[in-house]
Amino acid sequence: MKPIFSRGPSLQWRLLLLVVVSFVIIFLDHWQHRFDAARFYLNSLVTPVQYLADGPSRLLRWGSEELTSRSHLKEENAALKEQLLETSERLQHLAFLEQENNQLRSLLGSQPRTDARKLVAEVMTVDSDPFSLQIMINRGRSDGVYEGQPVLDAQGLIGQVVSVGPSSARVLLITDATHAVPVRVARNGIRAIAAGTGQLDELSLSHVPHRSDIKVGDLLLSSGLGGRFPEGYPVAKVTSVFSDEGKPFARVLAQPLAQLDRIRYLLLIWPGQAEPAPVAAPPSAPVADAAKPEGDKP
Repeated sequence: MKPIFSRGPSLQWRLLLLVVVSFVIIFLDHWQHRFDAARFYLNSLVTPVQYLADGPSRLLRWGSEELTSRSHLKEENAALKEQLLETSERLQHLAFLEQENNQLRSLLGSQPRTDARKLVAEVMTVDSDPFSLQIMINRGRSDGVYEGQPVLDAQGLIGQVVSVGPSSARVLLITDATHAVPVRVARNGIRAIAAGTGQLDELSLSHVPHRSDIKVGDLLLSSGLGGRFPEGYPVAKVTSVFSDEGKPFARVLAQPLAQLDRIRYLLLIWPGQAEPAPVAAPPSAPVADAAKPEGDKP
């Protein structure tokens, strides 16, 4: 008698088929980018769900801010006024230095640097995968965000954008194990690569010779090499230097300046997209006149 339900392939054959299909999909996605469009549309479908999931936390933050006591607001206002005075003094000094720098650049016939375009973004969600340090932000392709874009906070470099949706984007943090940043030591200009260790508060400098002049407390800045991150942004501070002659390189660890464990607001920048500043005229008699105030300085 013929059975009503025919017997299908064995579990081993099903497992082998699934493995083969998985490898084919991985190959098409990673090497030929056949699923980029599908990922973009799936991201568009998931974005409203992410906004909905972030709603309760936004409501709680709003409630806590509204219920802040009057005395706390007074103290905060006084502290902000003091900060404003200090910042104003620094800005006045920086304005003088900028003017002096522009005069020196005009003597050299060099074009002054311009500020990059900037956009503030807010963190929506944090990746729950312990092996992947990523966050989701509320800016996307409609805001001009692009893959590989540098991301900062008030203290220093945070990471770069790795995927972009219509109104959201995913940012890979600099401490992720797959991330690396070309840096230089602010004190002496020594170049190195700051690689992520998978821990939020630690970076490792790769291939540092034993006799390199790198000390605990040294500030690491982005070197600009590779063209991904602009030059001169703070990245980390060296916390320890281990030199074992039995190993080919010294082990140097650093702590990121950005507070990666409490990010809420961050800054997206567009290097090279600012309005170009006017190029100074070649040095002549008027340039010498512009330098006359130098004698009036105390």
